[in-house]
Amino acid sequence: MRFSKFMVGLVLALCIGLPAERVSFAQAPVAGMTAYDVAKLRFVTDAVISPDGKHVAFTLAVPRNPLADGDGLAFSELHVVDLEGHSKAFISGEVSIQKIDWTPSGEISFLTKRGKDKEASIYAISLSGGEARKVVEHETSISAYSWHPDGKRVAFLATAALSKDEKDLRDKGFTQEIYEEDGRLTRVWVADISNGSKPKLVDVKGSASEIQWCPVGDQLALALASTSQVDDNYMNRLVYVVNSLTGAVDSKLDLPAKLGPFAWSPDGKHLAVISGENINDPHEGRLYLWSSKGEKLRDLVPDYLGQVEGVAWRNSNTVVYLGHEGVYSRVAEVQIDGTNRKTLVEPTGPVLGKLTLSESGAMSFVGESPSHPFEVFGRTTQGDVKRLTHHNAWLSKLRFAKQEVVKHKARDGVELEGILVRPIDEKPGQRYPLILAVHGGPESHVPNGWITQYANPGQVAAAKNFAVFYPNYRGSTARGVAFSKLGQADAAGKEFDDLIDAVDHLVATGLVDKAKVGITGGSYGGYASAWGATKLSDRFAASVMFVGISNAISKVGTTDIPTEMYHVHHRKWLWEDWNYFEKASPILYVKQAKTPLLILHGKEDPRVHPSQSLELHRHLKVLGQTPVRLVLYPGEGHGNRRAASRLDYNLRMMQWFEHYLTGPGGQPPAYQLKYDLEKLKP
Repeated sequence: MRFSKFMVGLVLALCIGLPAERVSFAQAPVAGMTAYDVAKLRFVTDAVISPDGKHVAFTLAVPRNPLADGDGLAFSELHVVDLEGHSKAFISGEVSIQKIDWTPSGEISFLTKRGKDKEASIYAISLSGGEARKVVEHETSISAYSWHPDGKRVAFLATAALSKDEKDLRDKGFTQEIYEEDGRLTRVWVADISNGSKPKLVDVKGSASEIQWCPVGDQLALALASTSQVDDNYMNRLVYVVNSLTGAVDSKLDLPAKLGPFAWSPDGKHLAVISGENINDPHEGRLYLWSSKGEKLRDLVPDYLGQVEGVAWRNSNTVVYLGHEGVYSRVAEVQIDGTNRKTLVEPTGPVLGKLTLSESGAMSFVGESPSHPFEVFGRTTQGDVKRLTHHNAWLSKLRFAKQEVVKHKARDGVELEGILVRPIDEKPGQRYPLILAVHGGPESHVPNGWITQYANPGQVAAAKNFAVFYPNYRGSTARGVAFSKLGQADAAGKEFDDLIDAVDHLVATGLVDKAKVGITGGSYGGYASAWGATKLSDRFAASVMFVGISNAISKVGTTDIPTEMYHVHHRKWLWEDWNYFEKASPILYVKQAKTPLLILHGKEDPRVHPSQSLELHRHLKVLGQTPVRLVLYPGEGHGNRRAASRLDYNLRMMQWFEHYLTGPGGQPPAYQLKYDLEKLKP
């Protein structure tokens, strides 16, 4: 007969006269995060507060378990939570709910395919529950929509259907693509749901990507570009105010800059527009007021050094905005004349996004913190911001390494900051291996929120006693337009010097072992990883490059965003300065490479063509100076979306860093991975 340790201890305690509650035994250490934990994370993707401010409808991303569900994108469920935190699932399981909103009558509307649907349609469901009903269907999938205030009409965006002749030709095998010429425009339609009539086309020129019905009358505000190409969508969208009945253009906001969200004032006299400052501004983030009659545009917060992310109207004279400032976020309001700016939520955390505002003044957000990914947050009229949902309760059973904001100076005196995750079992006086995780863009930034994803090592690496640092190098956003432009026309220059300066700072603090530094990142972060493995190879002992750039010359000739590359990256065309592009290319320095490099890339990436990875891999393979491996993901684009390819990426990234920073090094680890899919079970 076997006794548990507790029973043995209890018997001994009784024998020597100790009370049982005083007996203690060493407990098994609580584990840190693993790649399998990351693969199970659920997170809120969108949230919209009801007009009366009592409920928040939200979508929840539920990742697939490749063992049980098969591979694919995460499911997207519909849930509702009240401002006290009582949450209920409305539509769950193997579903894809998108573009949630509230109808004027108080129902929840959304886009999805259900039953025998071949295309995404508009559905609605009562707040009291029951079965969702189809409101509008179309020949092609609906991509966005907006309700008329009377609830009888809804405007929506969809591409025009193929003609019968076009369908017949495709069925016969004529499936050729005319590159960048045969893209179908996204058109504007209006459906009258009161009589069930067929949707009518609003005949406006261009391809639409955003639509907002005016609270008063029959006007629509539209974001239109001349083509459906992503480059035009990034750089050449304009705001048009059109008559929904005739398609006539009443006014046009011709602002040559990146365009973000916009919102009507309740009286229909103004639009609050988030846009770039000018064509060279890397990211939309200025808050403008524009009269729907076409009067002069005005910057409402001209001295703001943050990045405006969201906007809503408290009343026709007051605009509420959400801005990111460095690694935190602020919610504030301002009068339409630019006066009486007032902070509503201080920039101290959590990091908030997805601002929506009810008629009562209550707000909802999607928020994150170092201890949890995106959840729903709410704020009553005068109250504090409160977390309303908790979708990963099991995280409380894990150990978390300390996460903190680190500030330091670049070699030229520029003030920089980033997010550091310290080794989970850090001991004073001991140095640790470091993974430098470089964000993409570079028109992006890393906030002090949840920074552990399939391609970002974060807590997974910290649990293995790595330090992980996310540098917000020059060119990052959320610190004003001027700072975000500091890296322009200087690719791989001072912006990548900042990375080395960050490493040197962490070495100087005594935390990091200078001989055991790795680098990783995707897109522009992948560019930095390629640079670290070639030009800066003497500083990095391992590199993991994801959808990254290796040849700046061929990159600008194969990307789908050439105009953006010109205006907000290089500020010159290839033929104007070949030498500049050549010197900014990691392949120019392949003979310096001695850093083991793992390269990963989606085979269908239109942004950074897979040839960027193929080139670098081939040159390093032929040279044979350092270990290199290339992993391609079929069906994936500029970043992995499927459950299996995300898990595979995370496992390979950590295997590479462990092998070369804390392990034996030498020849690469076996390319076959052993997947423990049982660990994905709830």
